Amino acid sequence: QVQLVESGGGLVQAGGSLRLSCAVSRNIFSINIMGWYRQAPGKQRELVAQIFAGGSIKYADSVKGRFTISRDNAKNTIFLQMNGLKPEDTGVYYCNADRLIQEYWGQGTQVTVSS
Repeated sequence: QVQLVESGGGLVQAGGSLRLSCAVSRNIFSINIMGWYRQAPGKQRELVAQIFAGGSIKYADSVKGRFTISRDNAKNTIFLQMNGLKPEDTGVYYCNADRLIQEYWGQGTQVTVSS
């Protein structure tokens, strides 16, 4: 079992920044893929960024150059630094842990970007 707790969401003006954190209940080295997803009102959940156990990283095209995913292995925490935020970045952001045989989700944190 893996518990994920997100924090760091909030209300920010367009062009601003936020840093999301995801505290993981077990050693993140044991997790194949850690990721951030988001869901806007009336839309499907979509991938934002992933970081793989080997260190490679993947971003959605819409956030490339603005968002950065990282991890602190000692603290078992994943981060999502979001710069240059746009109103279309608004949504609930979820942390995801994919162990291939099973995946886990956090409760989500709301990000609202005003124009």
